Amino acid sequence: KQRLHSPPLPPPNQIPRRRPPPPPPAAMGDPQFTIGTSMSDILATMERDGHDPATISLGINAMLCFVYDYLPEPPVSLTASLSLAGASWVPDGVDRISRLPDVLLRDIISRLSAKDAARTAALSSRWPPLWRSAPLALFDINLFPDGDASPSPCAVTAAVSGALAAHPGPFRCVHLICSTMDKHRGEMARWIDILVAKGVQELVFVNRPWPIDLRLPATIFSCASLTRLYLGIWRLPDTAAVPRGVSFPNLRELGLCWNVMEDRDLAFMLERSPVLEFLGIMGSQTGVRVRLVSHSLRCVQLGFSFMEDIDVVDAPRLERLFQWETVSAVNSRAMANRSFRIKIGHAPNLRVLGYLQPGEQELVVVAGSKENIVPSVQILAMEVQFGARNAVKKVPGFLRCFPNLETLHVQSPRILEESIGKVNLKFWQEGGPIKCVLQSLKKLFFYEFRGSRSEVAFLKFIAERGRVLEQMVVVVAKECFSPGGDGVNAKLKPLTNAKWNSKGCKLELFKSPLTDVAGPICSHRHASDLGFADPFDLKYYYKSETISVS
Repeated sequence: KQRLHSPPLPPPNQIPRRRPPPPPPAAMGDPQFTIGTSMSDILATMERDGHDPATISLGINAMLCFVYDYLPEPPVSLTASLSLAGASWVPDGVDRISRLPDVLLRDIISRLSAKDAARTAALSSRWPPLWRSAPLALFDINLFPDGDASPSPCAVTAAVSGALAAHPGPFRCVHLICSTMDKHRGEMARWIDILVAKGVQELVFVNRPWPIDLRLPATIFSCASLTRLYLGIWRLPDTAAVPRGVSFPNLRELGLCWNVMEDRDLAFMLERSPVLEFLGIMGSQTGVRVRLVSHSLRCVQLGFSFMEDIDVVDAPRLERLFQWETVSAVNSRAMANRSFRIKIGHAPNLRVLGYLQPGEQELVVVAGSKENIVPSVQILAMEVQFGARNAVKKVPGFLRCFPNLETLHVQSPRILEESIGKVNLKFWQEGGPIKCVLQSLKKLFFYEFRGSRSEVAFLKFIAERGRVLEQMVVVVAKECFSPGGDGVNAKLKPLTNAKWNSKGCKLELFKSPLTDVAGPICSHRHASDLGFADPFDLKYYYKSETISVS
């Protein structure tokens, strides 16, 4: 397990590139508790309530680990060494690289980190002008003094200021994620002014707390050169005071991680980004109402956030909509009703959708058709509480909204409380036809099967009604293999003995390689990769053993 350190915080280059399990939003209580509160007040409150104040550092580190994992990988290597040690194999020792045209040499330099790019100036008198005219890639992690894995924040801030001032621009890519910005507000404002003036194209900017709601300077909205922007642990600028003419004419990718923002702030950024194709909101400090009006968006990811509503109003190019580990925002209408609304309007190209949560979310389709359907969706993922009758009863209605569905992923989470009602096969048989099950469903993936009667009834219904079903994959939870259990064969027997409608369907059974699965296994990188056909099928179960049923 990853060890989380006490302050000073661990530098990002020491944190594994995997998503740590962040505390689920539902367990975080009222997020307003930490917003606008000083560290001394929070520590005093924790001590007064009988909590160990030292645990606050663990929470801060967990937040940073979460944010760092979501950030895009640097486009250049930060570990490769720039060395002439391999040059001895050249027979005549002639420097042929320096003979290349300037345009190629600038391209080479732009693919190096800022530290290595600056070192090229020592090669010959020809290189310094090339370095100053090449687009630069700057990463504050790479500016750490050699051998110093955890330099002081002041040293990092000074190094960044020096690097930004030394190069005339443009900056191809800048990652600033190591500075405690509250102590360097003046430098922060100057950095943004420089980046705007020198035409930064890709910017990743993270505030290392505390505070967690430090206001980001509004000058960030003046950076028209941006093509990719990731912001982490900030309070977004008040867009009501931003000039009307401000826009992001070149922005294609926007990632917002654990920020404080108003509804109008998100609407402003969507409205002023005419070519934006990817939007990701991973973690939020306050409730978010997502209203999608964009003629350019192709992929939207929402995760680990407090939600009020998700409303797809007009998104004609939207292909993928992901949401997982989202809960109703505190004090919202959704919290009062114990569900929040996902509303799908004009999205004619929406092909991939999930994870929906019947019983926890209300699905409203206003796509303009009398049937209230979304015919474009071909891949759907759902998280279904099979131990809760009210949740299972919502599933048929959800499925009827997607008449052309071809692939269905179903996650069955562990029921922590005693089951509330059960659903048997009769419920499914008497519920009326479901068009996608009868006519289009080809693949079903069922994760963390535990053998409950409700789970078996659902799978048996699909097997006996699916006319074109080609593949059913069932990943059996590890707990089913514990000594003294009912036995995997007994749990699966009703399914294997079913009268399968599609005689050519292949049933594949796997033992889950995971333990204590709390929710869907997701990959935000696969989700945003439009070349990855089915981003829900991560095939992690193939690493485990198959199950043969006698």
